[in-house]
Amino acid sequence: MSANTWRQPTGDSDLSSDPGQATPSADGTPEAGAGSTAARRFWSARRLPAALVALLAVGGIGLLLYDVVSVRAGRSAMSWRRRLAEELATRPLDDTWMIVGAAVAMALGLWLFLLAVTPGLRRLLPMRQPTGIPGAEEVHGGLDRRAVALVLRDRARQVAGVQSARVAVGRRKVKARAWAHFRDLKEVRSDLDATLSEAVTSLGLVRQPTLTVHVRRPKKG
Repeated sequence: MSANTWRQPTGDSDLSSDPGQATPSADGTPEAGAGSTAARRFWSARRLPAALVALLAVGGIGLLLYDVVSVRAGRSAMSWRRRLAEELATRPLDDTWMIVGAAVAMALGLWLFLLAVTPGLRRLLPMRQPTGIPGAEEVHGGLDRRAVALVLRDRARQVAGVQSARVAVGRRKVKARAWAHFRDLKEVRSDLDATLSEAVTSLGLVRQPTLTVHVRRPKKG
């Protein structure tokens, strides 16, 4: 079974062909292209982590306030708070449980910090914003990576000689695997690379992903 691989950057090698790039005019001043290339990721609302943190905070603070008010009213403190205060006062800092508790708290804090400073929504690929249209700067479009993979897979199946194809779309790379049941593999690979390169460019993404194409014969039997 033979295989051919061709790797080609679909947007970085020819900046003038990118519709989102500014092209210089005759006097040397740049002119606006068909779209803006300012990269802007989509930010996730983080509703589930925020809701969990809020519920835990409200539950813990409410229980602590209830116990404090009970003590002020002349009742004895809850057993868990007395036990916790005793353990914190008597256990040394190098105790195993103290180290484990500190590590867990630090891991949770780091996780929440990363959620706060990272955009999330990695499945959405930001698109270029068109210029010269009133109100276009307020529009932030994006494409789902699974939808992009389906579009590219359908385009790959339209190439003559391609029996089946699979496409994996990442944030920076597009990997296409095709099985050709007739025609020369080099010819199929060349046509497939041209077709997918054109399709990727026509998506209007802010960052053009690198395209990798693999073509091989299907297994016999």
